[in-house]
Amino acid sequence: MKIIATVLEQKFSEAEERVERVKEKSRWIQVDVIDGIFAPGKSFELELLGRIENCDRVLWDIHLMVKEPIKWVEKCSFIDASRVIGQVEMMENREEFVDKVKGIGMEAGLAFDIDTEIGEIPKETDLVLLMGRKAGFESKDFEERVLEKVKEVVKRGFKVGVDGGINMENIDKLEEAGVEIAYCGGQFEKIYDEKNK
Repeated sequence: MKIIATVLEQKFSEAEERVERVKEKSRWIQVDVIDGIFAPGKSFELELLGRIENCDRVLWDIHLMVKEPIKWVEKCSFIDASRVIGQVEMMENREEFVDKVKGIGMEAGLAFDIDTEIGEIPKETDLVLLMGRKAGFESKDFEERVLEKVKEVVKRGFKVGVDGGINMENIDKLEEAGVEIAYCGGQFEKIYDEKNK
């Protein structure tokens, strides 16, 4: 299982500090983008990522919690993202989103909030991201019901990531269920160090 650090900040200065702290341990770094429509609050401007120095080795994984994620794909390309994940609740056409992302040369992912049923997943999708709690800035507890969704997606043959509320108490259950990527915020360093002893 890969442990990837997440950056969910409203101020760019705080995002920059977070990236500096985690980039030696996490080559992949997920940046969460919130536009205030899908969830309350707004994250810093995505284009500012280009200002962070010494990030040549970083692989940006952009999680778009925005209205019509397809309209953000060029911005993600502009900052040299390696993977772009869009919330299905905010897109009109999953296939079009996946095709556009892959057409630009990035990996394409679809994200499902905790209450969203899986439904159709285009076969070209590189990653299915399942939220372990309600998406957004507000901190909520991990909900174990996501484990059933993980098993369903694994059965359908897709690579699965989980984001939200991951800690030392539930990380092993996620791995056993078939999760290949654990996206971690506040617990990242602790989990990473424990898993890489």
